[in-house]
Formats: sequence, C-alpha cells, structure tokens
Amino acid sequence: MIRRSLLLTSVAGSHINTAIVSHADVTTTELDGVRYLHLGTEWVQGAMRLRKPDVIELEYVQQMMMWMLFEPQPRHITQLGLGSAALSKFCYRHFPAARVTAIEYNPAVISACHNLFALPPNDERLQVHHMDALDYVNNPAHLGMIDILQVDLYDAQARGPVLDSVEFYQACADCLTPTGMMTVNLFGDHPNYAKNLQNMQPAFDSLCCLSSLQGEENVIVIAFKQSPVIEFHTLFQRAADIRRQTSLPARSWVNGLKKWMLES
Repeated sequence: MIRRSLLLTSVAGSHINTAIVSHADVTTTELDGVRYLHLGTEWVQGAMRLRKPDVIELEYVQQMMMWMLFEPQPRHITQLGLGSAALSKFCYRHFPAARVTAIEYNPAVISACHNLFALPPNDERLQVHHMDALDYVNNPAHLGMIDILQVDLYDAQARGPVLDSVEFYQACADCLTPTGMMTVNLFGDHPNYAKNLQNMQPAFDSLCCLSSLQGEENVIVIAFKQSPVIEFHTLFQRAADIRRQTSLPARSWVNGLKKWMLES
C-alpha cells in the first residue's frame, strides 16, 4: 500500500472504473497508461503500466526486491498481501527455478489481479491462495521452507500493517531458511513505524531500512535471519547486474543501505 494523491472522483484526465469482481469495494483508476488498484478508497494498493504488465511500476514495490542484492537464486518466494500482483508476477518471470506463493485474504483482490492486472493462473510454480497471512506463517508445514518473504499487509484505510506483533514477526522468521530474508512495507511517518521495527528485532539477526527517493512516505525494511557479510563493492557489482537484467534501479538500494548503516 502506498499513499498517493489520486482520488477516485477527482483525478484530472484519468479514466475511472469500478471493477465488479465479486466484491464492489475493489476499484481501479487509469492515468497516463498506468492502472491503479484501490479498495474503495483513494489509497493506491498497487499499479501496472498497461504496455508493460510485468514491470514493477511503483518505487516502493521495486525496493521490496532489494533482497536480490544478497540472494540471486531463491528457491521459494512468498508474498503476504497480493496488491496488484506486481511482485508475484515479477518473481514468476525472473526466477524460473523458484516457486512463487502469494497469500491474499480478499478474494476480490485475487480476481481483480487475474482479470485486470495480468496475473497468470496457478501452475506448478505459481500458487495464489485465498487465506489469512497469520494462518499461513503459523502453519508448521512452512517452517524453514521460505527463502524470501515479502510482506505488504494493509487494509483499505491504510491504518498501518494489519499484522505487526512480536508473535507475527517471529512466525515469519520461523518460516525462513537459515539465510532467508524478509522485506516489509511500512510508513515512516506512521505512529506504528517504531513499533514494527521494535517487534521485528527479537526475531531477526539484523534490520536495514530504505526510504523512498521520490518523496513517498513508504519505508522498506529488509530483515535478515542471519546477518550477511556486507561488502559494498560487491553489492554495487550485483546492482549493476540487476539493472542490466531487470532494469530495476538497484544501485539506489545499495546507496540507501550504505546511508542507513552509516547513520545507525
């Protein structure tokens, strides 16, 4: 979820559409070739450029992929909170050896992603499940099975993550492999920002935060089950490879991580 001044009823020059996909509260807007997902409010829950449906459009969603700097070949990637399926589609396309799982509580969001946001159908590598994220991470079958966990759990009113307890983040960590990582979308100016960081710390060896370069309020946290050895010249080399292979602005991630470490 990202806050953006894109109102359902007052966007100059935009096309507005209500997606009647099993739930009337799932809506979309279109502006300058980009389709945005809403849950019946002005808050943007995801986006897709119509001419490039597999490209990650929003900066904060791109930053959710910064784990690529540390893990080039994950075997299992899981997304909690489907949004417009940008992360799941990107991982499905760029990591053909990985299984990609997405967990979404609202069936209307899943339907909208299939019908309006080019989400492929389930197959042997891609599985989208209609279920509660807390039930998923608390399932013993998932213990130690996930390499990458991406968490973006907001309701329609964007009142902070809907799951943010110590117990939830511990369950997330328990699902990860020993060298697994979690990325989480937070609001830097939200009252529960510090609470989320505090609740992650007991479960993870180390945390780093990456703020938006475009003035958005989102802050992406990367949490390491086991602290990596960080050599910035190596990370910059990996960032160049990521940029060449995917067009993602990975060098800015390395700069952001370096800034965080120097200021912390």
